[in-house]
Amino acid sequence: LPSSMPMFYMTVHAGRQQRRPYAVPGAFLAGYAVVWTAFALVAFLGDTQIHWLVHHWFWLDTHSWVIGATTFALAGVFQFSPLKGRCLKQCRSPFGFFVRSYRKGVGAAWRLGLRHGTFCLGCCWALMLVMFGIGVGSLMSMALLTGVMVVEKTYPGGQRLSPVIGFVLLGLSALWLAHPAWLLGGIGV
Repeated sequence: LPSSMPMFYMTVHAGRQQRRPYAVPGAFLAGYAVVWTAFALVAFLGDTQIHWLVHHWFWLDTHSWVIGATTFALAGVFQFSPLKGRCLKQCRSPFGFFVRSYRKGVGAAWRLGLRHGTFCLGCCWALMLVMFGIGVGSLMSMALLTGVMVVEKTYPGGQRLSPVIGFVLLGLSALWLAHPAWLLGGIGV
């Protein structure tokens, strides 16, 4: 949400010109929240299934660190994907997105929130998966990943960090495979 504040402020400002000024930003936030809530539900259900699988598959139970390494690798590879680039481009230019997409009305604000939330999810889902997987056990990891997402989406030149972040995540994946106990202790999990 912190990286979407510029878009929210534009919606608040545009809502002031309408008949129901508070409903417009509320509808935008509700649409945005629906996207991320759905992602959180899918991530939670996926996590539940992974825990079930670990509990029922002896090999994975004794090698559960493979899950963390795979999560880092998936997030690292995604940083280089065209989908990441397209979604990040939309999130990095909220004014242009707003001008092209904004329509008056509460329903339109809801759809704008859904659309903006979808683009934000599209560029950050893999980093959020890492945050969900390792970050909830470490406030430092959560703060670091949040900072990475904010810089990537809002700072000038932030999009150039995507490949750097990708290489770092792939490196962490390799370290996790090579020395799982060392890395787990190092990130506070």
